[in-house]
Amino acid sequence: MECRSSGPQPSVSNASAGAALRWFEDMIDHCYDYAEAARAQGRPVVGIMCEFTPREIILAAGAVPVCLCGGSAATIPPAEQFLPANLCPLIKSTFGYQVTGKNPFLNWADLVVAETTCDGKKKMFELMGAAKPMYVLELPHKAENAAALEHWTQELHKFKAHLEERFNTQITEEKLRAAIQLMNRERGLRRQLADLMTQDQPPLTGRQLIEFKSIISGIEADLQQYENGLKSLSASGGDASSPNVTATKASLPREIRVLLTGVPIVHGAERVLELIENAGAVVVAMENCTGLKPILEDVDAADPAPIRAIAKKYYHLPCSVLTPNSGRFDTLRSLSAKFRPDCVIEIIWQACLTYDIESIQVRKLAEEELKLPYLKITTDYSPSDSARISARVEALFETIKAKAKG
Repeated sequence: MECRSSGPQPSVSNASAGAALRWFEDMIDHCYDYAEAARAQGRPVVGIMCEFTPREIILAAGAVPVCLCGGSAATIPPAEQFLPANLCPLIKSTFGYQVTGKNPFLNWADLVVAETTCDGKKKMFELMGAAKPMYVLELPHKAENAAALEHWTQELHKFKAHLEERFNTQITEEKLRAAIQLMNRERGLRRQLADLMTQDQPPLTGRQLIEFKSIISGIEADLQQYENGLKSLSASGGDASSPNVTATKASLPREIRVLLTGVPIVHGAERVLELIENAGAVVVAMENCTGLKPILEDVDAADPAPIRAIAKKYYHLPCSVLTPNSGRFDTLRSLSAKFRPDCVIEIIWQACLTYDIESIQVRKLAEEELKLPYLKITTDYSPSDSARISARVEALFETIKAKAKG
């Protein structure tokens, strides 16, 4: 994992908002410095790969929660020495970092949390566990079952006990509540940034918005940059528009408003998002795990049982591994009403079976209920299909524009 980000240069006109974007473009560097300093202070590093892992409990243990999800195509060939080629690129890329030793955060990890979401991750974690300390966090898959939620709550109690024993610490209720407040603050700031995209003329592109996040949660400097960006955009009436974002509510031609759904778009794997916006669109909402899904709901800070409150929040994440996954469709309905997209585009990583199968229901929801055009893009990290994807996206947008004119 390179420590110098190569993200897009900000095109916002507001200087303070641009400064905040530049801060997050160097996010990997900042996280490296933060984690290195934390380790020097004796704080352990805990690697995670899924939004179901509660960062609050890790923070309350005095540890540093780091997202290890790989977004590099370069680490996939080394991983394929051990993993099948027809496996999700995110899983292969992540494991490839272990094979190559090029991710300092994975190298530093005193513990990796193995969330039992998809089968590919579970079996990959077994291989990773041969070299790294591993804790299996068992996620029940019955989304609307009270007994399953109770099981999940007990899993989090066991996770808390494991962290206390491994790191020789005590996770008190006071520490848990402080971590809850911290994460609620972070989610709240990210929600406010996302809400800027409801404007008729959004002040950011979707590619810029996705920059506003970190692989390490709860860093105070990051939260201050969220606040600085929000303050400057609010002071200017949200007028920090990219030259490419010229949408008006009244009529086309204008930038097509896209609701993006599907798999997570992790750091370094933003290619398809860029192709969509380069075709003349602005992605106004991202439902996926690297977008709005994990920040729509906070932990109930007033709940007298903080572990139970944390369990409820995280178990409500509408992931495709859950069955039934009605929460995802409710979220898509809500986001469609709020962000007023012209179409729905779904990204599926090759071999991501749960999202691939669920896409049938997403298409039905978009076309029959929301009355929105739908496009499914199945791809991996390789740029070899970029021209094909661009052609399909451009055809969709031309259809939308033609229909608006007619």
